[in-house]
Amino acid sequence: MNINKNYQNISDSYLFSTIAKKVNEFALSNPDKKIIRLGIGDVTLPLCKVVVDALKSASDDMGVKDSFRGYGPEQGYDFLKTKIQNYYCNFGVNLDLDEIFVSDGAKSDLGNILDLFDVNNTVLVPDPVYPVYVDTNTMAGRKIIFIDATEQNNFLPLPDKSVKADIIYLCSPNNPTGAVYNKAQLKAWVDYANENNAVILFDSAYECFITDDELPRSIYEIEGAKTCAVEFCSLSKMAGFTGTRCGYTVVPKALENGILNKMWLRRQTTKFNGVAYIIQRAAEAVFTPEGQKEIQQNLNYYKENAKLISQVLTKHNIWHIGGKHSPYIWLKCPNNMTSWEFFDYLLNNVQIVGTPGSGFGTNGEGYFRLTSFGSRENTLEAVQRLDAFLN
Repeated sequence: MNINKNYQNISDSYLFSTIAKKVNEFALSNPDKKIIRLGIGDVTLPLCKVVVDALKSASDDMGVKDSFRGYGPEQGYDFLKTKIQNYYCNFGVNLDLDEIFVSDGAKSDLGNILDLFDVNNTVLVPDPVYPVYVDTNTMAGRKIIFIDATEQNNFLPLPDKSVKADIIYLCSPNNPTGAVYNKAQLKAWVDYANENNAVILFDSAYECFITDDELPRSIYEIEGAKTCAVEFCSLSKMAGFTGTRCGYTVVPKALENGILNKMWLRRQTTKFNGVAYIIQRAAEAVFTPEGQKEIQQNLNYYKENAKLISQVLTKHNIWHIGGKHSPYIWLKCPNNMTSWEFFDYLLNNVQIVGTPGSGFGTNGEGYFRLTSFGSRENTLEAVQRLDAFLN
């Protein structure tokens, strides 16, 4: 038996596990102090009523012989895929049902999609970046090259034609920075990918936070994207499904003449048994008019939290981006502190937990991520603590 030695090339602890350990140690030593967590991107509002009603109804279905469901289609039930198809029509994007694959979330698919690609492919990843992109390719032993996302390019790097890559990761709105590509910028990436016979793995998990009609919510709004891009989306942030688990991946048939679509179907039918019927009925409710209205209220709640955080940072002249079209605020650590120094500084002085930017890559050093997914009560208290302490 030989182990996969590529695992020795990744850190022993996942970023958020390290944060949890430090916070737990502080809490044990300071049991009287209330810690406000604005670090990990987990939602706090409950599922919408229309979703809960669908969960209950689907549960009842499973207790009746005539409506009971056993194994379902690995790629998802048509009743949900049709809703997703119609959702994309809102962006002017037409998809076939067999281009949509329902899954248990974008994180899983972003790693699993790598089954389709040879280990000798070169991977291009922006830095800073969501750690899963890097870790999953490191586990497989692929060569990874980085493109710099910095203040100078508004954390939205564009392709360098002198750099050749086979697999490209893009995330917009971005995690961790909250930056959003416009159509012209995405067009540059689509053209680069098509010219280099590369594939873009486009993470659109936060598209629901975009409110500007001029900003693309799907890469397929860009001409030529269907021949070079796979898109991943999730209901985790859109509809609070972090504990319910449902998402979807779009693999166009125009990509590699349908080869990747067929390969992904084959992969899923072999290695994945599909998302539970009850969960898919709940997801279907998300895309109803009533569901969209209810989840928008939740999204507005989180966006107001982001606005409150942004206002206090602006008041104290702390540079930051994000928040407007994203649940994340990306700020520059004051007084030239490192990311982990600022983490400890906030935890020890105001008991606020954020995410050190260095955990997202070399270019994240000196920056820090805060999330707007906390409760309004905790967000207001965090803002007040920051305001008082920074004065």
